Amino acid sequence: MGSRNRKTPNGMVVVSHEEEREIWNMFQTIKYIFDHYINEYDWFYLAQDDAYTEADRVKALVEHLSMNRELYMGRPEELTGGDVEGKYCHGGFGYLLSRTLLVRLQPFFENCRNDIRSTKPDELLGRCIINYTHRSCISEYEGLQYHHYQLGKSSDPNKEQSKEFQNALSVHPVSDPEHMYQLHRFFTQIELQKTYDEIAKLQAEIKNISVVAFDGNRSAHWPVGINPPFEPKSRFEVLKWEYFTEDEIYSCVDDSPKCELRGIDRMDVADVIDTAVGELNKKYMPVLQLKKQQLVNGYRRFDPIRGMEYTLDLQLEAVNQNGYSHSIAKRVHLVRPLSRIEIIPMPYVTEATRVHIIIPLTQQERVYVDHFLKVFASNAFETSENVVLTFLFIYGPLEAQQVSQNDIFASVKAQTDSYEHKYPTVKIPWISVKTETPSQIKFMDIISKKHPVDTLFFLAKINTNINSEFLNRCRMNSINNWQVFFPIHFQEYNPDVAFHNQPHPTEADLLKTNGLFNRHSFEEACFYNSDYMTTRNQMVADVQENEEILENLDIYEMFVKYSSLHVFRVVEPALRQQYYWQTCNPRLSEDIYRRCMQSSLESLGSRSQLALLLFEQEQGNST
Repeated sequence: MGSRNRKTPNGMVVVSHEEEREIWNMFQTIKYIFDHYINEYDWFYLAQDDAYTEADRVKALVEHLSMNRELYMGRPEELTGGDVEGKYCHGGFGYLLSRTLLVRLQPFFENCRNDIRSTKPDELLGRCIINYTHRSCISEYEGLQYHHYQLGKSSDPNKEQSKEFQNALSVHPVSDPEHMYQLHRFFTQIELQKTYDEIAKLQAEIKNISVVAFDGNRSAHWPVGINPPFEPKSRFEVLKWEYFTEDEIYSCVDDSPKCELRGIDRMDVADVIDTAVGELNKKYMPVLQLKKQQLVNGYRRFDPIRGMEYTLDLQLEAVNQNGYSHSIAKRVHLVRPLSRIEIIPMPYVTEATRVHIIIPLTQQERVYVDHFLKVFASNAFETSENVVLTFLFIYGPLEAQQVSQNDIFASVKAQTDSYEHKYPTVKIPWISVKTETPSQIKFMDIISKKHPVDTLFFLAKINTNINSEFLNRCRMNSINNWQVFFPIHFQEYNPDVAFHNQPHPTEADLLKTNGLFNRHSFEEACFYNSDYMTTRNQMVADVQENEEILENLDIYEMFVKYSSLHVFRVVEPALRQQYYWQTCNPRLSEDIYRRCMQSSLESLGSRSQLALLLFEQEQGNST
């Protein structure tokens, strides 16, 4: 670029030259290549910003050219004036320069700056190359063509059908950004169709070869080229199929017998039905044209090494060439295959980030503070963990009025003072709020304003056991402007139920008799303050229309609904919660209240343990 102070697009290296004039800009560009890249690359491709380049075709061209040749390749144009004979490459259509050619030109390049005989930068460079390397621009070398296409001023890329256009690796001039997108779509579709044709050809070859194999055609798994299905070794490894219709699915997250088919699942089913009908029409047209009447039965299962498999029973209307129609049934098998494994670039994170732990505390939860502080001091204070612990004291309206005479959190504040005295480098700040409805979002609004934007928060409960293993995962799984982390803690059962008539262990192991991963709880969360503030701002318009939304939503749903961040929800074995009967606030939304009650009930004990207690009670009553 000739201008400075422009915003650099992501993923691009942009070099700004101080010189605005095109000729001097060209000289600085070539000099920059000499100074930085001449020893790194075998080929250099230069093009103007009003040229569309099909990059894969340029790459395919140079892969068949010898890098040791002094090549100057593009669309040849006659030099104007002067006594030098030869042709230069038109810059609008782009041109290729071999490293071998540039290395030979490099010692004489400064001479070209002192011998300017043209106002066109591409012509000036061509004259320089011809003078000192005796190489003219060519469009063909050893049977390989540099295909290009000149787009007319009123041309529509969508209507261009010529062979010359379809084979072009550069199109010029493209002055309309919309045309640039249209060209990219057109050439991408051509390359995609070539790929599909190559796949079909390979599948046919594999099928033909498999005929002479030991197992015959059975040795070629369907579809050809896709991993074979997983073969279970025991009854417990058999993959489960899901049954669905066009409107309902009979495998639900909440264990309901059936639920509405919606969201990505509905799109998935609609897509496979359309694909199935399309493939059937390819097979039977023009003899028959098939139209979907209804999906009679639908089955799908996910195979981790293969992809999503489908079996559809379709009721179809078949129309023949004479216009007569009748209804037929067809069973179709489909697979949505997994692609190859790829590394996804992720933003850099570090385990050195300070974590600000926020513990909301109600009057009923004060009894758990002593145990929490003992465990936390052992895991964090004594190990110099890079954390800050903050208590959020939640006062009701009546308790807030009496705080000067009878502070319900006075004992907790005294405990924090004693720990600060015991660990001189530790500070345990606290914040007081008054509310009848303890809403997560309302609390975080207060906390967020008191911390810098780059603060990493961990929102937890008073009965959560926090250790360094989990804190490191909190740091690694929370990525600023990318991802928020909602761990699913291991909830310990009521010890009086899980260890009935047995001594209670000090720490419960990860066993199904000791507890479960509490999937109804969304209260623990790791996220950056900047992500919270950005997402919270997206709610402003909705909050102005309905302030109750702050009480009807929790932070998890806020991130899901109002942000484009990746929500990372996963079981966390290092995060444990001791059993306690949670008091659910009926003032919150019906959904939050229901999840709270479900969480409390399921944390009592397993079904077998509860059944055994009921049986013993019945036995006792009968005697």
